This record gives sequence, C-alpha cells and structure tokens, in this order.
Amino acid sequence: MGDKTKVQVSKLKPGRYIIIDGEPCRIVNITVSSPGKHGSAKARIEAVGIFDGKVRSIVKPTSAEVDVPIIDKRVGQVIAITPDTVQIMDMETYELYDVPIETGVEDEVKDQLKEGITVEYWETLGRIQIKKVRGE
Repeated sequence: MGDKTKVQVSKLKPGRYIIIDGEPCRIVNITVSSPGKHGSAKARIEAVGIFDGKVRSIVKPTSAEVDVPIIDKRVGQVIAITPDTVQIMDMETYELYDVPIETGVEDEVKDQLKEGITVEYWETLGRIQIKKVRGE
C-alpha cells in the first residue's frame, strides 16, 4: 500500500488527514501566523495519530506541500479472534488480514468483536485498523 499524495498546507483543514513523522494523523487544529515584512505565512498543524493516538505538531510555510495519506475504507468479516490478533476477510476481494488487537482495533470496538460480524476497517500506509462494527 503506502499510498499518499501531496497537498499544499494552505488547503488543509481540521478533520482532514496528514502524515507527520511517517504516521497518518487526523488534523485537530491549524493556526496561521501572519507574514512579517519579508517572510511568508507559517501554519502550525496539530494532529492526532490514527493508530497510536499521540498528539503531533509541525510548523510549515503555507506554500509548502505535505504528504497526505490515501485512506481506503473497506468492509470485512471477522473470521477468527485470538488473544492478540483479529483475522478479517475483505468482503470484495476475499483477502485475509491479521490485525493486531493492541494497535489495529478502536477501543470502543474491542468488546463488540465476535466471529462472523461485519466490520468497517481502514487501510492506509500498509496498516489496517478496525474502526466500527457494522452488524451481523
């Protein structure tokens, strides 16, 4: 996977996604400082990691380009649950994925997981995270 694209900093908005330190993150806040007499405007971007929940921030000129992850939102079925992984099968391609429970499953979804249910998962930068339960 590893799909990403470039976007100009001035086009970013809260709620969108960005790659900071190689980690896909959701933008929480953007503050733009006005340019000085000979400088360019700078943007401070605060974001939370999708997989680890860590808060990260960067400062870039508004004219700079940054990497933005391409997030593939898909539907799968839980095939098996082990103490440390969940095995899901994609409903379109029938591929099997082993997702680690610690980093690959949202906290509010962990107690709802059982074999045979349908889940929505996100795939980005070669990593998978189960986001929500769709139903039986």
